[in-house]
Amino acid sequence: MGDVPAGVDPAMLDRLAEVAVKVGLNLQPGQDLILTAPMAALPLVRRVAAHAYAAGAGVVTPLFADEEITLARFRHGHDASFDAAAGWLYRGMGEAYGAGAARMAVSGDNPMLLAEQDPEKVARANRANSTAFKPALEKISTFAINWSICSYPTPSWAAQVFPGLPQDEAVAKLAAAIFAASRVDRDDPVAAWAAHNEALHARARWLNDMRFEALHFTGPGTDLTVGLADGHEWHGGSSVAQNGVTCNPNIPTEEVFTTPHARHVEGWVAATKPLAHQGTLIEDIRVRFEGGAIVEAQASRGEAVLRKLIDTDEGARRLGEVALVPHSSPISQSGLLFYNTLYDENAACHIALGQCYSKCFLNGATLSAEQVAAQGGNASLIHVDWMIGSDQVDIDGVTAGGDRVAVFRKGEWAV
Repeated sequence: MGDVPAGVDPAMLDRLAEVAVKVGLNLQPGQDLILTAPMAALPLVRRVAAHAYAAGAGVVTPLFADEEITLARFRHGHDASFDAAAGWLYRGMGEAYGAGAARMAVSGDNPMLLAEQDPEKVARANRANSTAFKPALEKISTFAINWSICSYPTPSWAAQVFPGLPQDEAVAKLAAAIFAASRVDRDDPVAAWAAHNEALHARARWLNDMRFEALHFTGPGTDLTVGLADGHEWHGGSSVAQNGVTCNPNIPTEEVFTTPHARHVEGWVAATKPLAHQGTLIEDIRVRFEGGAIVEAQASRGEAVLRKLIDTDEGARRLGEVALVPHSSPISQSGLLFYNTLYDENAACHIALGQCYSKCFLNGATLSAEQVAAQGGNASLIHVDWMIGSDQVDIDGVTAGGDRVAVFRKGEWAV
């Protein structure tokens, strides 16, 4: 596989593929795999396929996206095409997941690819895609299958993270950051992941034992009370999917997370990192929640895109996830802005607008969509994370009796 760019260690890339299959997916013998990736990530995709087949995979089906083809649509596509999507493809993916296939996504797209395109067309295309994707997304958001996401250092992404550097040097630096965050630079990456998962599980167990009714975030520009869904359950690290397979959905991960109550969020919150969304860098986000919904929204840059995002549907103004990440996390300490939610969300505590995860409820696999909603779970076409934690943010847990317990102080666990 002599296809690795200069500056990227082939041995480390192979380790990443092995971790993706064995830790991320825990792919089972005979299980099919649907794999989505940018075309530029082919060197990693080939290695993932090799490890998948070595683990006994049934059929590995790769689906690629290409940046130039994506841009061609916006440059030359007729207007009506932006309200269309390949529903047949997503229905097929949903059918495959329903039949037991696993899902892996390799991220690495240029986060600013659509920055110069018409934001109205970008929003319409994303809405159409999100609507068409629902049959497949439902299998993922309900954790019906084992799935995972990892990343590859594409040149276009590396250029955003390390502007001004020669391409080979930028790619090499991004590759090193990915390998470190994914723990594949350790002597035994699989064992390192086992230890890391146990540490995250211990945090989740403590939060589940405390049974907080709400979390109160305070910091510069932030005074936010996030009610937690009735019967919520905290998760972190590896989890057991409904098909019985233990997998790590995110490679890397530093978070413990749960479902907020979509109708019980109040106050102001300020983002602590920019959000790269739809080709726009949205900076200095600050919003106010009332009755669980955003009623005021502002940003110093990209405000129009932010407003389009929260207007996607009714659920886009409400929270579907709250996650706790210490400021001392390795990704935070790298000092890098990755322009990639998989990485940036693991540098700071964060919230997500939109769809909740039904697995973040006690006995979530047995709950209907109506029961999830009744207990406070949110439903939406979107799920967009943005960062609200820093070394200046404190978090208190609030019990049903009104007692307050220190959870974070100055961005670190207080317990």
